[in-house]
Amino acid sequence: MTVPGEVADAGPPERRRRSRPWLAGAGVVLLLAITATVAFRAGRGGSTPSAAPSPSPTAKPPLTTAQVYTVMAPSVVSVEGSGNGTGVVANADGLVVTAYHVVDGAKNIEVTFPDGTEVAATLAGSDPANDIALLMPQEPPTVIVPAVIGNAGRLAIGDDVVAIGNQLGLVHSTTAGVVSGLERVATGTDGTRLRGLIQFDAAVNPGSSGGPLVNTRGETVGIVVALLNPTPAGTFVGVGFAVPIGAALAGGANGTGPPGPMQ
Repeated sequence: MTVPGEVADAGPPERRRRSRPWLAGAGVVLLLAITATVAFRAGRGGSTPSAAPSPSPTAKPPLTTAQVYTVMAPSVVSVEGSGNGTGVVANADGLVVTAYHVVDGAKNIEVTFPDGTEVAATLAGSDPANDIALLMPQEPPTVIVPAVIGNAGRLAIGDDVVAIGNQLGLVHSTTAGVVSGLERVATGTDGTRLRGLIQFDAAVNPGSSGGPLVNTRGETVGIVVALLNPTPAGTFVGVGFAVPIGAALAGGANGTGPPGPMQ
């Protein structure tokens, strides 16, 4: 016989007993999930946060034409030989790189440094095939600032360049332009075929020969040797040529390109 109220009293405990395994199971699942999360985090370095990646080095911005001039001016000299030209100081001993035709056949060679020091120089080396000469001043000034030498092999058509020289007797004239072509071939005034030349459109004129062609990092990448002019005027019409600095210092370069007359 059922006592009134027993069913009502027995129901809830029974339901509570059935619900406890479910709650326990849910607790176990939750605990396992938490444990897995902790283990996952521990596997990635525990509670210690990983170091943030170092930022990439920021590339230096290109120099302006004015900045290139400031960097190069202490390394550019005037050269007088069989003609008037320009030169670049290549090392701490005062060795000067210039165009061969500026000193070819000269009995006396004189170099004027940026501080005004004028000294006699001797021909230390020559490479007529590349129109390059190396001069050694006999008594260079105490303070010598050699140019920073770059890599002409990294030049690309369209790269900005600066030419510095004594064009038309105007000392340290500075002009800017771009690389217009690479591996050019041209004929020198003495009939020599110059190869592997850098073509550029920064203005140059007689007196610029031997001067530096400089990139926007302030590095000398070429030695100016000629300009192209289809008329007898011998003045600049937008095409200049420079020997890559590696060829100028090492004495050799071969290239192919469109031939053309050169004044």
